[in-house]
Amino acid sequence: MFDNITNFKMPEITSKTVFGKVFQIYTVLIIYPFSWAMTAIVSTLILIFSKLISPRWASKVIGRAWGKILLWIAFSPAKVIGAENVDPKQSYIIVCNHQSLYDILLVYGHLPTEIKWVMKKELEKMPFVGLACKTMGHVFVDRSNTEKAKQSLSAAKHLISDGVSAFFFPEGTRSKSGLLLPFKKGAFRMAKELNLPILPVTINGANSVMTPGSLSIFPAKVSLTIHKPISAELYSEKDVNELSSMSKTAIASALEIKN
Repeated sequence: MFDNITNFKMPEITSKTVFGKVFQIYTVLIIYPFSWAMTAIVSTLILIFSKLISPRWASKVIGRAWGKILLWIAFSPAKVIGAENVDPKQSYIIVCNHQSLYDILLVYGHLPTEIKWVMKKELEKMPFVGLACKTMGHVFVDRSNTEKAKQSLSAAKHLISDGVSAFFFPEGTRSKSGLLLPFKKGAFRMAKELNLPILPVTINGANSVMTPGSLSIFPAKVSLTIHKPISAELYSEKDVNELSSMSKTAIASALEIKN
């Protein structure tokens, strides 16, 4: 159902077009109330089914449906490129550019592997969401304290195995321009320490759905490009800065807004 709109021809919709202005009424009356209500319901279901079945099942099934449905009601069809580069039995350190809040829906709904998010600690305080994320084993990092951040990542290492990957936005925040910001090094240190391949991922279009700093939502096509993994066998010859640079180059290669 949610993938059938991928071939829908998307007209250009902005705040200046008549449809764009009308769509903001739909945003206020439908998208926001539905998204908030569904997020609360899904968070509650995750808490329940994490106990009844398992956190992995709750994340994979309920979390994925949440991401797809919220993209669907925003009329923002998603396309996945390079899914064949993911081995579902392999764990990765996944690094991805960060354009918008809608990145989270795109990744959760369409990335074909199980993940543990590495996210800023402030999100732990969000009603419903913080507790649900904690229950699923996502990792909260205090970015204001380097030592505590390292401890959080170290404590999470045992979760990254058996096909479960760690997911990072190495820029640390959303890019307002869409251009890549400098990468933080935590993901690449973890990759070296765990000797796991790095999987670079490029998001396009999410900032057209919702621009950082704006509450307006517009329909737009979004895509997730999964690049070939950077083999762990290279790590002995590469330092953290080189791994970061290689990953950034891979992500930039599919970015529609070029640095």
